[in-house]
Parts: sequence; structure tokens; C-alpha cells
Amino acid sequence: MGRDRWGGFLPETTMTAMITQGRPGPGTGGSPDPAAAPGGDPAALTDLLDQFLAYIGVERGLAPATVSAYQSDLTMYVHWLEGLGRRELGEVTESDVEGFLASLADESPASRSRRMAAVHAWHDFAFRQGLTGADPSKKVKAPKGPSTLPDVLTVDEVSRLLEAASMGGSNDPVVLRDRALLEFMYATGCRVSEAVGLDLNDLDLDEGLARLTGKGDKQRLVPVGSYARKALTAYLNQGRSPLQGRSRRGTESRAVFLNKRGRRLSRQSVWEVVRQAGERAGIQRPLHPHTLRHSFATHMIEGGADVRSVQELLGHSSVTTTQIYTHVSPQKLIEAYQTSHPRAR
Repeated sequence: MGRDRWGGFLPETTMTAMITQGRPGPGTGGSPDPAAAPGGDPAALTDLLDQFLAYIGVERGLAPATVSAYQSDLTMYVHWLEGLGRRELGEVTESDVEGFLASLADESPASRSRRMAAVHAWHDFAFRQGLTGADPSKKVKAPKGPSTLPDVLTVDEVSRLLEAASMGGSNDPVVLRDRALLEFMYATGCRVSEAVGLDLNDLDLDEGLARLTGKGDKQRLVPVGSYARKALTAYLNQGRSPLQGRSRRGTESRAVFLNKRGRRLSRQSVWEVVRQAGERAGIQRPLHPHTLRHSFATHMIEGGADVRSVQELLGHSSVTTTQIYTHVSPQKLIEAYQTSHPRAR
């Protein structure tokens, strides 16, 4: 989770809100945990959850989508605890946390791990802020599921996908946008949120660079290859203005990728663009925008790029996350075996 183990303090705006609303907080004269400082008024579960969400959203600067995911998972946890009769986080025991984990048995390993990561983060935050006397979740770990490789397209499949998006070279504004969008996503390995959040002043096509804003509003510069630059130029010159003119709510002057109504393209629309292009390309498996990101990283490493460089291009905070792309495809293993083993043939 956090690099500093949640060791910071609540933002001033959050503290002001807690004081205004009569909520206890660290440094306001009373600890929410009677065990930590007798005489204080314990904070309700929902109050502590609000404090935590404000902390990760304001002070730690996590993306709104990430904060929303934490809120969803921890709201489920709060309902579980309230069902056990718990009203403050300081009342929660290790057995309670284990029971919550057991209640997730029907979910996928990834979902269980995500929910438990949120639980760990909340308890760790409360303990380090002095809001509880212990962290009952510390020893409760979600079981690891089988490791899965990311869904990756071959180079040929990517070519077919991009050709399918161009609809035979049509100059229709939406088609020009779709080709530019998919070319850009494959060229940069960007997340779908980074693509839809791209503004015109984030692009320098003369230099072949784009500025992406990733998780936690962290920005990075990435190269944009010649194919993507060509597709973007065609879209910006011929496609964007007609789309922009369809807006009935004022001009969208910043966003690169616009929808059919002249507004900024949504994440859901990108999913649909990828899905339809995959169907037209005859790719017989479900596709999603992250498939292009996975394919970008895998093809870069297979082409000789080092993991650290790919880490920087993807905007990963840890190289461990990037190392999943160093897998060797079954076809590569077969080729290596047939080429190298003395009795392979």
C-alpha cells in the first residue's frame, strides 16, 4: 500500500470538517479508542470510514476511481461488522476480520485480495493515527489464487484490430477518432482513463510526445510512434472539428477524443470501440482496453526493451508490477526448445 505506511496526518480541511460536525479526530482532545485514551468518545464506523476516504483522496492524492473502489469494499466490510454488533473500529477482533474473509469464499481470488487490501489499509490507518489501540487485521491474509498471465494480442492481431477500426480508410469523423484512439493506446500503453483524460495541450506531435496523467495525478512523458502520429493528425485535422460542432452544451475545447455528441469520450465508450473493432477483426475472445496496454508491454519486452524502461512508460510505481510482462509465450518456448535441444526433432 502506501510507501510511508500511512504515517501522515489528516488534511486540515478534513480536520476542520470533523470539528465542525462534532466528530472526534486525532489531536482534537479525545481519542476515538477508549483503550488508547480513556474518556474519549469513540468514532462510529461510518465516521472513521469518511476520515479514511478523505485521507487517501486528499492527502495521498489517490485517483477518484481508486477512492470509489475503497469506499465500495469498505462499505461491505462496515455492513458485515454492524451485523456482528460492532459500532466502533476499536471493537473489531481478529476473529471478526477472519469471518469477513470467510464470507468472501464465493468471490474470485482477485476480488478477495482487493477487498482485504482495503480492510488492511483502513485498520492500519486507524492504528497509526491513534484512533484504535491495535490492528486486528494484521495477521489475516487473503489466500493467493493461481497466477494468471495478462491477456495479450499477437502483433498480427493488433494489426488486424487497428485495420478493423479504420473501416477500410473511411474519413467519417467517428472512424478517424476510433483509429486514432486505438493507435494511441497501443503506441503508448496508456490506461483507458489516461486516454479519455488526454487534452490537446498534452500532445506534441512534432516531437512525438504525449503527457499522460496517471494514478494519483502523477504525470509522465511517453513517446508516440509514427503510425499513431499519422492517425492522430488525420483525426485532429478532419474528424475532431465535425464532432466538436455537434455539441449542444458549449464547445469542448480541451479533450482530444470526443464522442458523437461533441463531449469528452467516456471510459465505457472506449470499451465499446475496442469490442466492435475486435469483432470486425475476427478476434474470437473478449477484448477490453487494457488488452492493448498488456500487448504494448509484452511486445516491448519481446522486442528487447528492459523492464525498467517499460515500467517508466507504463507509469508503474513498482517494477514488480511490470515483471508480469516478462513471461515467455508457449510458442516462444516451443521455438526455443526446437532450436536448442539436440533431440527435439
